[in-house]
Amino acid sequence: MSEQFLSHKASSSPGFVNTSTYRQDLIRTVSKYARPDYRKAFWQISNTFIPYLALWGLMIFSTLQGYPYWVTLLLTVPAAGLLVRIFIFFHDSCHSAFFPSRKANRILGYIAGIMVFTAYEDWQRTHIIHHSASGNLDRRGAGDIWTMTVEEYLAASWLKRLAYRLFRNPLVLFGLIPIVLFLVVQRFPSLGAGKRERYGVVFTNIALAVLIIGMSLLLGFQNYLMIQLPILLLVLQL
Repeated sequence: MSEQFLSHKASSSPGFVNTSTYRQDLIRTVSKYARPDYRKAFWQISNTFIPYLALWGLMIFSTLQGYPYWVTLLLTVPAAGLLVRIFIFFHDSCHSAFFPSRKANRILGYIAGIMVFTAYEDWQRTHIIHHSASGNLDRRGAGDIWTMTVEEYLAASWLKRLAYRLFRNPLVLFGLIPIVLFLVVQRFPSLGAGKRERYGVVFTNIALAVLIIGMSLLLGFQNYLMIQLPILLLVLQL
């Protein structure tokens, strides 16, 4: 029986699916959802930023009124969930996928970046490199997690092996590293950052300093930390 006959028989069978045609139909069907939409974008910003700021207002009120601290801690849980969503907006802005306008994406990226303690321009650069080099072992080191192959690990010194095992320990990788990354490492430009990225880091750091000083003057530095730190710690564990 010839291959042509088998192919024709398979294509005419009830259960046959033409993979190429199916893929093209799927792309056409979902492509309309891949286009940024101002109306949907502003709605998502409204139903995220407004509740987040409202929760901050409630936490400030409960703190200044001397309510039990557990009241504030309960409010940090939904606030952390909303801040994760703000980070998602930040991520989409870095891909120029949240708004149709590049300028609008940049503005949102800077605002959201300050709220999540991350400089927009620098993170965008390393994240795009990460996507373009994903799975390429020769281009590791930008926007990714330290990863060694088995061969590299076996050839490494005992000290490097120890450092790697400590780094990859779940308590360190998912507990300590995110805190150090967001609060310390991201206060400095990444390796290979250009002038625009360096200025972006400086701008974000200045904005964070103004925000922290302003909130400290309003609430007291300790009260500010009692609100901000639990939110950040929850976000970094999600």
